[in-house]
Amino acid sequence: MPTNTSTRRDRGGGDSPAWRSSRGRVARYTADDWTRITAEESAIRLAFATAMHDGRPADSDEATADAERARRHIDETYYACDHEFHRRLGDLYVADPRFAAGYEEVAGGLAAYVRDAIHANADRSASDSATA
Repeated sequence: MPTNTSTRRDRGGGDSPAWRSSRGRVARYTADDWTRITAEESAIRLAFATAMHDGRPADSDEATADAERARRHIDETYYACDHEFHRRLGDLYVADPRFAAGYEEVAGGLAAYVRDAIHANADRSASDSATA
């Protein structure tokens, strides 16, 4: 979860609606906001790494709660991020080496684990919506 807006643009944000929304939001953030945002992003990665290290499956309650926390963080901090959009981001975290590196530097295999947890969380959300 990079916090540098030029890096985000370079990673494929371009001029998409999400990119424009993010650009507008982040322009208002203070140094204190960025400290808080960066700390939350680090905490989310650590939570995923801990769940993976502890042997929890990516579709476990803990891992999907981490995925939901990550989705909400993106939604509240950068741009609208529903479960299906988050699913696509999860795919990008593995497919794009620049994104994967941010997870793999924490723990080998973490990018795929995060993707799988995001997919499981999106599946749960769809299932919950279908039964509601």
